[in-house]
Amino acid sequence: MAPFSRCDECGLPGRDSGEIAEGITGLGCRGRPVVAGQVASLRVPVTPVASCPAAPVRCGPAAGSGGFRKRKHDNFPHGQRREEKENVNPPSALMKSFKSFQLELDTRHDKYERLVKLSRDITIESKRTIFLLHRFTSAPSGEEILSESEVKLDAVRQKIKQVAQELIGEDMYQFHRAISPGLQEYVEAVSFQYFIKTRSLISVEEINKQLIFTTEDREETTNMTSNSQDKQPHRWSLKVTPVDYLLGVADLTGELMRLCISSVGNGDIDTPFELSQFLRQIYDGFTFIGNTGPYEVSKKLYTLKQSLAKVENACYTLKVRGSEIPKHMLADVFSTKTELIDQEEGLP
Repeated sequence: MAPFSRCDECGLPGRDSGEIAEGITGLGCRGRPVVAGQVASLRVPVTPVASCPAAPVRCGPAAGSGGFRKRKHDNFPHGQRREEKENVNPPSALMKSFKSFQLELDTRHDKYERLVKLSRDITIESKRTIFLLHRFTSAPSGEEILSESEVKLDAVRQKIKQVAQELIGEDMYQFHRAISPGLQEYVEAVSFQYFIKTRSLISVEEINKQLIFTTEDREETTNMTSNSQDKQPHRWSLKVTPVDYLLGVADLTGELMRLCISSVGNGDIDTPFELSQFLRQIYDGFTFIGNTGPYEVSKKLYTLKQSLAKVENACYTLKVRGSEIPKHMLADVFSTKTELIDQEEGLP
């Protein structure tokens, strides 16, 4: 039998290829044998009708039972889409603008990371200076401790000088979050040293005076070119913000509390009372700020209150039971009392 020229499922003309088995009345557009308008179980391999619109999709009762459906993007060859991407003009004004934005953001992020590293170095060196100053009460010569601490603080100021050089021509408050921890720790170290020397609190103006740096003439001639001299000034300065100063002073109270306990252990009875009076003045100043200041200041106020309570407890023990407890046991008594206070307040 010759192949049928029409599709028995859709009735449209087509060109079929294949042999028709006996008893089969027609072929579908997918080459399926059809008996009396229904799909038969006998299948004959026939090439699908090219001109039938139902050829890509199954027709008749078998529709939805399988087959392949063309995707939308198949109408666009891959080569054509690739050519469209290549047709984008790289040197356009829009691409140049985004390239400049990319360069600016990369430069800013790199500078931010450098400032974070410098801030960590400042924090580490400041902590080492504080640990050194705690040896002042037990050292045989306090002047050596102070002179050594001054050398360490000079090294910290050199790090701060690098921060000031990085911030030339920049808004400091855009990078304030990167350098704030280091500045707070520096304020704590400087104020601790100043208190040991003068028994008073250093002001923010005096701290900023120490953070003004100048370059020598021979360094300018050897390390700077004529172009860099026009851009870089001969004088650098970095100002400590009032918030950093307050947070540094709040951290100072914890060091003064430790100084009080260590001085009592060394037999110094007068220092705890001086520290108690000094910490009360600082606490009164912070209470004037209250909740109107930054969130960090109100958070530090609780720690300041705990430090003041420990110093007052030490003064109370010295005043009431000082004559009953030997001097070499006072430090142990105070340490146990401070642990009880921490447990009552829920501190770790």
